Amino acid sequence: MRVRLEGVHHITCITGDAPANVEFYAGELGLRMVKKTVNQDDPTVYHLFYADEKGSAGADITFFEYPGAPRGRAGDGMVHLVSFRVGSDESLEFWQKRVGGEIDGRSLLFTDPEGLALQLLVDDTGEPPLTAHAPDIPEEHRIRGFAGVRAYASHPERSERLLHALDFEPGWVARGEKRSGFYIYDVPPAERGMQSAGTVHHVAWASKLDEHDAWRDKVIDGGGQPTPVIDRFYFKSIYFREPSGVLFEIATIGPGFTADEPFETLGESLSLPPNYEQYREQVEGILAPLPNPRAARSAR
Repeated sequence: MRVRLEGVHHITCITGDAPANVEFYAGELGLRMVKKTVNQDDPTVYHLFYADEKGSAGADITFFEYPGAPRGRAGDGMVHLVSFRVGSDESLEFWQKRVGGEIDGRSLLFTDPEGLALQLLVDDTGEPPLTAHAPDIPEEHRIRGFAGVRAYASHPERSERLLHALDFEPGWVARGEKRSGFYIYDVPPAERGMQSAGTVHHVAWASKLDEHDAWRDKVIDGGGQPTPVIDRFYFKSIYFREPSGVLFEIATIGPGFTADEPFETLGESLSLPPNYEQYREQVEGILAPLPNPRAARSAR
C-alpha cells in the first residue's frame, strides 16, 4: 500500500495568554478560529485552532494555553519557525505594514506577541490556496496555508533514516497528491531551549483516513517508536519523536471540525469532547472569556 504525507496537517504551539492569542491570530492575521475546545489531556486549559475558512488540514495552527506561562525559547531539537504562504511580493509589503518584521528576499520574518518566529513566504507551488474570509485583508493578500517549518538540530543526519522511511524528499519535503510542506534543519543556538509560551509543541503531518497501520509500520521501519492510534475526535493520530528531538504527529484529514458543530458557527462556542461534556459547567468556570474578532469585524 503506497501512502504519502499531504504536507503539514497542523502545528501546535503554546500560549500563556489565550485572549491576546485570539486577537493576534484571528484579528491581526485574519485566520478563522475554527475550534475553541480544551486540551484533551488537560481539560482545564484551552486548545484553540485557527485555519482557513473551511478549517482545512494544511492551514491549521493550534495553541495550548497555560495561563501566565513565561516566554520560552527554541533550542536544539525544537521547531523554531513556522512558515505560511502568501500570494506575491506585494503581499509581503502589505503584511510588513500590518505586523512589522523584515523582508528577506521573497519572505517576511516577524514574531507573534510571545516571540514565536513566523515567516510569510511567497507561494510558487501552484497548490490551491487555503484562505480565511477577513474583510479588512484584501483577498489577494490573505494567508494561504502552511509552507513548512524549520527546526534546530545539532545532528540532523540522525534523522535521515526515519525521514526517508516516511518518504520525505531530500531537502526535506513531504509531498502528497495535493499539498506539500518542507521540514528544514538549522544549526541550533548554544543556549538550551525551553518549551513554554511562544514555542512549538509539535508538528503534525497529514495523511488520508485509514492509513495509520501503514504509517505505524513505516515509522517502525525508520527506527521510530509510534504510539497506538489515538482518536482526537476531529482526526486520528499517532505520535513519535524523530531522532533530532522534534515531536511528530501523523493526523488524518477528517472527520474534521464540523463533527460536533455547524460550519457556519465554527469556533464561536466552547466544544467539548463527548467524555468531557458532563463537566461543561466546571470547565467553563475555569476558562477565561475570549474575544470574537470576526463578530467585531461584522459589527463595523
